[in-house]
Amino acid sequence: MKITVIGAGAIGGNLARRLSEAGHDVNVADARGPEAIATEVVAAGAHAVELDSAVEDRDVVILSVPFSVQPKLTDLLTKAPADAIIVDTSNYYPSMVGPVAAVDAGQVESAWSQEQLGRPVVKAWNATLPGTQQTKGLPAGSPGRIAIPVAADSAEARATVMGLVDDTGFDPFDAGVIADSWRQQPGTPAYCTELGLEDLAKAIAAAEKDKATITRDQLGERFASLEAMPSLDETVAINRSAHE
Repeated sequence: MKITVIGAGAIGGNLARRLSEAGHDVNVADARGPEAIATEVVAAGAHAVELDSAVEDRDVVILSVPFSVQPKLTDLLTKAPADAIIVDTSNYYPSMVGPVAAVDAGQVESAWSQEQLGRPVVKAWNATLPGTQQTKGLPAGSPGRIAIPVAADSAEARATVMGLVDDTGFDPFDAGVIADSWRQQPGTPAYCTELGLEDLAKAIAAAEKDKATITRDQLGERFASLEAMPSLDETVAINRSAHE
């Protein structure tokens, strides 16, 4: 497939690399310019391109930018084909990006994103830590393979992105429509807890919307209070402990 990744940070750069290695035609663009694309991403086969032309004639556009930056991409996405699949990998942390009144009032993150972008989105790769995505991908069928939830209103778009999740080394989980994608947002049992398909299904079902934002903020305070940055496994353990 012809895929563009917007944003070359820890998640975007890794997705560009993994999808290139899987045989896709991948463009990667960053607001800082093509020179910001890591050498290993280009070495894997991705093409570092200018942002202005990055989405033209592409099948899939993956937005790997901060939640608050998404409205700035509305004009850019008008250059993408009408049937291009737009993927949202972001998460909302008001302490980091400032408050968004509609989301604070209960609107689902990706529903807000769809309104800002003027395009339907698929929610994917948001509920797994960058370190997990970079180091814990496994071939399909491997024991202990971690699952990643994918939500979208279009069943066809959801299925397409589920295939791409598989290509990046993780079992795709059908998480339903965007209205239910809050079940994979920060503070839920499915968020950054490294679960397999069976346990992820239970975690998605166990999510409580009102409780999620409270847990999100409590975890933020806990991580901020630590004297040293926890390891990947320690971070996952802390996230899991919030739901025990």
